[in-house]
Amino acid sequence: MYQQHLGSLGYQHVFLFEDGYTCLNHMHEQPDVIFLDEHMRIQQGVEILKKIKAFNPDIYVVFISGADEIQSAVASLKFGAFDFIVKGTDDLNSLSLVLSKISELWKLLLNKRKQMTKIINRSCGALSY
Repeated sequence: MYQQHLGSLGYQHVFLFEDGYTCLNHMHEQPDVIFLDEHMRIQQGVEILKKIKAFNPDIYVVFISGADEIQSAVASLKFGAFDFIVKGTDDLNSLSLVLSKISELWKLLLNKRKQMTKIINRSCGALSY
């Protein structure tokens, strides 16, 4: 359902993995965003989250879990999740909103990098002989 929704929003490179280890084995593909379920086969989501963040702390990880998983929400945010979506409570809309937030952050970071590049270029120009 989530994969279809993301496709309908225009995201083209959406992959679905059955477990956390399979996801970890695809980190070389440099994902920008990972939606991670707390309850997966083999290993729990928080443990996979820690490994994702160790691999690349800049990946946006959004945790998805049931409403009765408050401890999971707290733990996921503590270990670097960007946000937490509760299953079954308008989760498709929440998915869209989270992606909008991430898109806005990317724009802000891109603008900041452009400004820093200008400052660095000016500084380097001032140092040339």
